[in-house]
Amino acid sequence: METVILAVIIAVVVLGVLGGLVVGSRRKKSLPPPPPAAPDITAPPAEPHVGDEAEMPRDEPRRTIEEVDLPDGSAPVVVEELPAPEIEIPEPTAGRLVRLRARLSRSQNALGKGLLTLLSREHLDDETWEEIEDILLTADVGVQPTTELVDRLRERVRVLGTRTPDELRGLLREELLKLIGTDVDRVVKTEPADRKPGIVMVVGVNGTGKTTTTGKLARVLVADGRTVVLGAADTFRAAAADQLQTWGERVGAYTVRGPEAGDPASVAFDAVKEGKEMGVDVVLIDTAGRLHTKTGLMDELGKVKRVVEKHAPLDEVLLVLDATTGQNGLVQARVFAEVVDITGIVLTKLDGTAKGGIVIAVQRELGVPVKLVGLGEGADDLAPFEPEAFVDALIGD
Repeated sequence: METVILAVIIAVVVLGVLGGLVVGSRRKKSLPPPPPAAPDITAPPAEPHVGDEAEMPRDEPRRTIEEVDLPDGSAPVVVEELPAPEIEIPEPTAGRLVRLRARLSRSQNALGKGLLTLLSREHLDDETWEEIEDILLTADVGVQPTTELVDRLRERVRVLGTRTPDELRGLLREELLKLIGTDVDRVVKTEPADRKPGIVMVVGVNGTGKTTTTGKLARVLVADGRTVVLGAADTFRAAAADQLQTWGERVGAYTVRGPEAGDPASVAFDAVKEGKEMGVDVVLIDTAGRLHTKTGLMDELGKVKRVVEKHAPLDEVLLVLDATTGQNGLVQARVFAEVVDITGIVLTKLDGTAKGGIVIAVQRELGVPVKLVGLGEGADDLAPFEPEAFVDALIGD
């Protein structure tokens, strides 16, 4: 019995020793590092949605629609209106060329005074008459008109005998007026008897001042008491429509325009249609500048004319010529006349040029009258052409 008890005690001791050894070995092993603690992450502020205030939403008491104070209508709502553009009153056209005659001073010195100086010589030999011819040709009078004028002057001077300065001035004035023509109708046709509006198309090559001339012509018509619609059919030149619209706004004229690089015939057609609906007196159509040597461009100009005439016939086709181009301007004029039947000439840049004789040459070449002349850069420097005032400005008082 004692033996059994002893064996049990030994077994318990052995088990205890073995358990201690196991626990000790486990403690000697390094434990894995604890997992890192999750960082504190602050959520970004909420972005405002469409219509929200740009700040963090906050809890605020909200009112119902019944609690909101609405205006009772007793106080009128004031709406600020933009001021209307100021409308200018153009200078009257009557006698405008007389008022602008000083602008012809250079032409006067080159043509009129030069001729008077030569004609005042005591002896008019062949050499003097050749000098007279040179002055006329230099002033772009043209070969045939120059020959006619010199022949008549020689005959009348021979018959006259003695020549005082006043007699010579009167003689030269008469002959120049014969060449220019005083019995020609130079009125710009804008009042057809059977309908409204009158339709005027403005054509010309690049750089002659065509759009500016159209704007100035609108001022001439407004000064004479007409109402005007402008058609910006120059859709190829950048800002041409803006330029024309600015001219129109200054005198209260409405401008019809289309998209850039659009169909100019369509713009011209719409301009006439708008003019009819508005009941205005005149529609002015500004066309794109084009080289007279470009067949396609000239054909397109003919198309604009045909499309406009679906409304009504054109009353005027005005060709704008630069007076400084001389004989080259006559070549341009011939081509345009073949395409669109020119009815009148507008000579620009006639101030500051010695080419006053171009008035005679272009009328002789085309068989149509000069109706308007540009004598400066001012808004009211476009004047109806008056032969007497023009010749008086050339030869002086």
